[in-house]
Amino acid sequence: MNIDEFVAVSGKAEIFRLASSRTNGLLLEDIDTGKTKFYPVRKHQFTPLGSVSIYTLEDTEPLKDVFLKMYSKGSELPVPAYNADKMVLLEYFENILPDYDEDKVYASDIKKVIKWFTFLNDRGLIDTKDSSSEEE
Repeated sequence: MNIDEFVAVSGKAEIFRLASSRTNGLLLEDIDTGKTKFYPVRKHQFTPLGSVSIYTLEDTEPLKDVFLKMYSKGSELPVPAYNADKMVLLEYFENILPDYDEDKVYASDIKKVIKWFTFLNDRGLIDTKDSSSEEE
């Protein structure tokens, strides 16, 4: 699975696909409509999903691996809504990543991970076949 091309933008609820970068901002493609729009760095902060990792007790776990665990356990452990009760989110995330660092990973971080996963999964962009070919 390649999440390097996806970017979260501050103030926007959805995830975008990176079309091009400029010195003063990013040209991002809306996944649903396919339209591109320029987002300036003076107004927005950008989070490339490929650079996100979750703190664990030993090291960190890349977001891609967390997404794959969420996807593989989806049939036995349904993903809660990102705005569910804090305890529900913490319990779910503990089942997905039991060794996450509770001191460094906050409920707001878990909400973002669930929101991003749900957004990408609803659009069929979580692809497990890419990851198995990368490992070979």
